[in-house]
Amino acid sequence: MSGARGRVKVTSPQTRIALARGLRGDRRPLPLPGPDDPQAARAVFAAQRRTAARTLVLLALVLFGTSGVIAVLPALDRLALAGVPVSWLVLAAATYPLLLLIAVAHVRAAERVEAVGAEPPDSCPDGPG
Repeated sequence: MSGARGRVKVTSPQTRIALARGLRGDRRPLPLPGPDDPQAARAVFAAQRRTAARTLVLLALVLFGTSGVIAVLPALDRLALAGVPVSWLVLAAATYPLLLLIAVAHVRAAERVEAVGAEPPDSCPDGPG
């Protein structure tokens, strides 16, 4: 072998052309457009925060409530249905469906708030006149 070869940088022709032109550009993200009506957007956001707070309270009630029921009623650990303790069934068969219902209700409520907030206050379905 004759002599040591150095590393060779291999790039596509398009990359070489783009690098030669200096088309790297600025890498900052583009600014997001603001809402058409900032006051209405703030009102919708506040209403959705209230909906979220209610949802969090419901979630806490379900989670701590099921734990509390199991703690208050230790007989649920001794009772078994098909070899499975009733306390486990309460957690699996009651808690998760309730959590799903709360999640669906929250999404619907948040969408309803957004839909109502998106309409102008003085709009009517038939249009002007």
